[in-house]
Formats: sequence, C-alpha cells, structure tokens
Amino acid sequence: MTRELEKKSMYIEQTPETAENGPSKNFDDDGRVKRTGTLVTASAHIITAVIGSGVLSLSWAIAQLGWVAGPAVLMAFSLITYFTSTLLADSYRSDHGTRNYTYMGVVRSHLGGLKVQLCGLAQYGNLIGVTIGYTITASISMVAVERSNCFHKHGHQAKCSISNYPFMIIFAAIQIILSQIPNFHELSWLSIVAAVMSFAYSSIGLGLSIAKVAGGGHARTSLTGVTVGVDVSGSEKVWRSFQAIGDIAFAYAYSTVLIEIQDTLKSPPPENKVMKKASFIGVSTTTIFYVLCGCVGYAAFGNKAPGNFLTGFGFYEPFWLIDFANVCIAIHLIGAYQVFAQPIFSFVERLCSQKWPENKFITTEHAINVPLFGTWYINLFRLVWRTIYVVLTAVIAMIFPFFNDFLGLIGAASFYPLTVYFPIEMHIAQSKIPKYSFTWIWLKILSWACLIVSLVAAAGSIQGLAHDVKTYKPFKTQ
Repeated sequence: MTRELEKKSMYIEQTPETAENGPSKNFDDDGRVKRTGTLVTASAHIITAVIGSGVLSLSWAIAQLGWVAGPAVLMAFSLITYFTSTLLADSYRSDHGTRNYTYMGVVRSHLGGLKVQLCGLAQYGNLIGVTIGYTITASISMVAVERSNCFHKHGHQAKCSISNYPFMIIFAAIQIILSQIPNFHELSWLSIVAAVMSFAYSSIGLGLSIAKVAGGGHARTSLTGVTVGVDVSGSEKVWRSFQAIGDIAFAYAYSTVLIEIQDTLKSPPPENKVMKKASFIGVSTTTIFYVLCGCVGYAAFGNKAPGNFLTGFGFYEPFWLIDFANVCIAIHLIGAYQVFAQPIFSFVERLCSQKWPENKFITTEHAINVPLFGTWYINLFRLVWRTIYVVLTAVIAMIFPFFNDFLGLIGAASFYPLTVYFPIEMHIAQSKIPKYSFTWIWLKILSWACLIVSLVAAAGSIQGLAHDVKTYKPFKTQ
C-alpha cells in the first residue's frame, strides 16, 4: 500500500529504505517516482504551453507594427527564446549532477541568495497570471460559439451581447475536476490532446485568412502598420506598438514551466539533450504557425485586424467552422491551464507537507475505487486547496475580463526575468565565464536589451488596461 501511494504522489520524499536499496523499476536513483517522459511528451507539453491564446492576437500585433517590424519582432523573440531555453536546459542538473525539480531549485543551485526569492516571485506570479488569462480567453471562445450562431441566425448587424461570466464558471468547474490529477507526470495525455487542438484552430484561422485574401477583398496594410492620423493618433500608435511587443512576448512564454517539463524526462539519454531537441521542435513549429497566422491574418484584415481573429469576428462564415475552431481553443486552454497550474499546486503542497509532515489532512492519500478507472487516490488538502485556487482565478478573471492588454502585461512582466535574465546569469555562473570577456559582454548586452523591451511592453499594456477599465461595460462580450 505504501508503494502504491508513493507511485501516485510527487510529494513523497526519498525514504531511507529506498535510498539503501537503490533505484528500482518504479523509482529513480534519487528515490522519486520513475520518470517516463520522452521527446514526444516534452514537445507536446511545450507546444501546449507555447501555442496558446497568444496566436489569436498576432494579426493585431503585426497590424500595429507593420510588415517590417512585425515579422522581425516575431523572429527575434523566437531566436531569443530558443537560445535561452538551451541555457536553461543545461542548468537542470547542478555541477555535481544532482537534479533540480523546479525553476526555483535551479536558481538556488546556481545563483542562490535573494535571486531565489525574486525567481519565485516572477515565476509563480506569471503562472497565476497565465491561468487567469486562460480563464478569460476560454470563456471568450465559448461565448463566440453562441455569438456565431446568433449572427448566423439574425444577421451580422445583430447585437448578440452575451455575458462571459457563466462560461468562466463552466471553465472553472472543469478545472476543479482536472486539478485533482496529482502531478505533472500524469498530464501527458492532456497535453497531447491540447497540442492537437492548438494545431486545429491555428490551421482553421490560417485557412480562413487565406480564403479571405484569395476572395479579393483588399485590406489596407503598410510597412509601418496602423497609420497615424488615419487609424490612430500619435500617442495611440506608440502605446499600441508597445502592447503588441508584449503580446508577442507572451506568445513565446514557456520558460516558466521548462524545468518542470524537463523533470518528467526519463534518463538516459541526458535530460538536457532531449529538452534541447524538444525546445527546437516546439519553438520552430510554433514560429512557423505564428508567422503564417500573424502575417496572413494581417493581409486578410489589414490595419483593422481584430484583437482576437477568431472571436473578434473577422470571420462570420462558415459559422460551423468558426464554432469548431472556438471549441478547439476552449479544449486547448483546458489542458494549457493545467500545464501552468501544476507547478503552483506542487509548490504549495510541497511547502505544506514539509512544514506539517505529521498532519494527516495534508499528507494522507485516500484510495477510492472508480468503476472502469481502477483505484484513484484523493488527498483532502489537495482537493480543498486546488479548488480554492481555481475559484479565485475565475473570480479575478471576472473582475478583469480584458484580453489583449492582459496578455501583453503578463508577457512583458515574465519575459525578461524568466526567459532571459536567469538563464543567462546561470549560464555565466555555471560556465564560469570571465567578467568583461567577449562572451560575458554580449550576453549582458542581450540581457539589458531585453529588459528595455520588457519595460516598454509593460508600459503599453498598463496604459491599455487603464483605458479598458475606464471604458468597460459589464455583461458585454469583450
């Protein structure tokens, strides 16, 4: 019975008995549950995390930046994300070979000090923000299904105003159930389903954009994007450009869960080699989709591109295909929510089990026989805490149901510290790169340049959020 519980829980630490007997078919050399992840599952996790709601806003982002800066910014973020992800993958094991199970653990191993707390604040703040953002986006996609049917029935000029709130509650109810999946290691099936869904709706959006361009309706585009004095004022152009950069940064955000994904990989082969391949597959695949969706979407809609090109009703027909695409988005975000929430769940549960190891409410796993599924283990603390978390994210999403500005702010706030600063600093420390050497200087230049980009993107998103708060009308779909 004890061994069965250990299999089901990621929070059981190494026991003396396990350490003495060494690794078995069920346990790794450090006494933890045997990892089963592969290149395929890691790539699925990455694609689920990366191809998210960010792809839906890329045609809008390209419209703000234009044909020159838009694709250039996309490619720049792609290259930077892949490069720093390889540095982060190499940091997974400490200098003496010990595994680090979390992003904070990696920073503690290589940098230590106050930077560990700063990393935790950035990572878990970002993860919370993403789960809130996905609650908003999923509800918008669910509403879009009803609005699509309404437009089809009553005409494109019908108001069809539908509240997001009931759909946020539905999404939260689904997440309460899925949140009882004990740990990241058992999420592979959900990530694979979510990855398939992301390809489906991205392909539909791309296909509809191509059809719109081929249909002959010429949309006004330009090398520099929206035109000052025609589409926007000068100040709006600046703020929107900053916000667009934040949206693109968000579209590549997966460094927050990279270490947790890498910790699912079985070894041999070495985890860092497999993770680098998975990162290449994930980032290159998503970049192709991003460039196609962003550029073809801009060609289709021009400077009037909607903030979300599937739910903003740049397309009305065929309505059934729009419905299917939005259902795919909702299913994908159901899985993506779990990919980003699981590190938060494990962090809190690990802290509580370490602080109160004798508390039966926190540590006891109750075996329940579920027909057709076999034995399932329920932990009462896990049930209560995860339910509270999901409810809180849903409530916050109801208070701030703004899409583009929220994505931009999350992207801006997390991109620099988690995707750039910590990977570069840990690489410098791990490789013992001499101060003021050529490599040290160009790594620092890259780091500072990304900091400036993050700051301007954050400023644009904050300004956009402030504007949304002033003009927001409750019970109307965003």
